Order: sequence, then structure tokens, then C-alpha cells
Amino acid sequence: MGFPGTWMTESESMVYRVVPKCACSTIGQIMYYSDHGRFFDGDIHDAQDGLHKWAHDASQGPITRAVTQHSAYAFTFVRNPYARILSSFFDKICGIQRNGKRYRGNLVPMLIQKYGIEVGGDDGKQEFDQIRSFRRFLLFARDSIRWRRPMDPDIHWSSTSGHVSTFITNGGRYDDIFWTEAFNDGMQRVLDRTETPHQVDLTTIPRFNESEGHGPKRAHPVEDYFDDLAMHLVYEIYHRDFALFRYDRDNPGNKMPVGEIDLDEVHAKLSD
Repeated sequence: MGFPGTWMTESESMVYRVVPKCACSTIGQIMYYSDHGRFFDGDIHDAQDGLHKWAHDASQGPITRAVTQHSAYAFTFVRNPYARILSSFFDKICGIQRNGKRYRGNLVPMLIQKYGIEVGGDDGKQEFDQIRSFRRFLLFARDSIRWRRPMDPDIHWSSTSGHVSTFITNGGRYDDIFWTEAFNDGMQRVLDRTETPHQVDLTTIPRFNESEGHGPKRAHPVEDYFDDLAMHLVYEIYHRDFALFRYDRDNPGNKMPVGEIDLDEVHAKLSD
């Protein structure tokens, strides 16, 4: 199976396991800059060169070697499950994608028909009941993840631990796992522990939020979207994420972790 979703600098200074909706655009651009002294012109997900990606056949050999020999610093970032699933809803379900179309073609019409959600009209800009539609989307996310119906789970709302685990089960080991909520602290630790061709000053790095502006703005605080049933569904889907990455399952309004990540525990529990 190899190391899907893995990026590595061409200088082989660092290896990053991409987790969707966890600052991956900014991380990829920082990696690109650390090698080339400039940012990629466009969405880093579209870059065909300048960064090793597992999806590119020519990159698989160098990535496999660096990971199995543990010759490059390996890391990833995680995010609070409540905020991550909410972000996925506004970006991928309500938003118009950068190609000018809805995400995954007939996905949104299917959700409108089968789950009764609203998405703000054809352009995503009309007012609608965001809370009601999000809670219905949660039912769909649970159905797709737990029963793979009416479709297989999408990478943007499948569990963070599921993404993180493939790197481990195929022979990799993380040097560290960081919280998106403390991004600068985590990314600085990556830079402090790697030797890169170009120095990166995090204080001057813009945030490359490629999903920003795709969909309607969130009209309410995070916690307003999660009643007791919604919290139950989120915990059913993401219980491993809450436990391993130390997020607060009882308070959707608290985006910050409540304890330290135990790397040995993560590797032990995600290795089978």
C-alpha cells in the first residue's frame, strides 16, 4: 500500500502525512518554500513538481526510502473533530469549488434529496438554516463512515486517526504530531529540528487557506451547531480522534486540546 497522502521536500529534510482540513495548504507551501525560497504559484495540491508526493510515481521511491530508513523528520498535524467536520461542511458541501462546480458532482444533489439539507442555493450565497442542514449532513457523514452508505467516506470527513494510521501501519514512525490550533508552535518545532536549504520565518508566512471563500460564512459559534444528538454522532464517528489527540468531547466550544499527545500510544493503537 505504501504511503498514500505523504509529501516530502525534495531535499528530503522532512516528510509530512497530509490530513485534509488540518492546515495542509499552508504546510505544503512552507515545505515548498524551505526548498526553493519561494512559494508555489497556485494551490499547492496542484503542484506537479518541486515537492515529492506519493501520488507521483517518481516520488514513491524516495519517499519509501526516507520513511523506512527514518532519514527524514516525519510529522503531521491534527484538528479538533468538531471544528474539522464543520469546516468540511461549509467548504465541500455548501461551497463552490475552485473549478466553479460543486464538490464531487452529484454529491450535493444526492444530499439534498436523501437527507433534506440546504446549501444556500446554486451559488451557496443565499441564506438557509445552517444548523439544521449541518446536523443532517452529520447523519450522512456517520452513514458513510460507519456503513459506507450511500457512498464510501470522503477524505475530508473521514477520521483524522484513519489518515494518520496508514503511515504507521505501512512502516513509518512520526517524530511528532502537532495541533492545528497551535499551528505556529508546532510548525516552529518542525523547522527547529530540520535543516532546510532556505530559512523560514513563520512570522511572515501567510496562511494558505485554499478553501476560504468557497462557501457561506459560518453564522454561529461552533458550539451552536452541536446539540446532544449531534455531539453523540461526532463522538461515534471520531472517538479515536478525541482520545488519541486529547480533544474535549464534552465541549464543542473548546477547540483546544485538554492533554498532551502520547506518541507511543498513538503508534501502538494505530499500528494494527
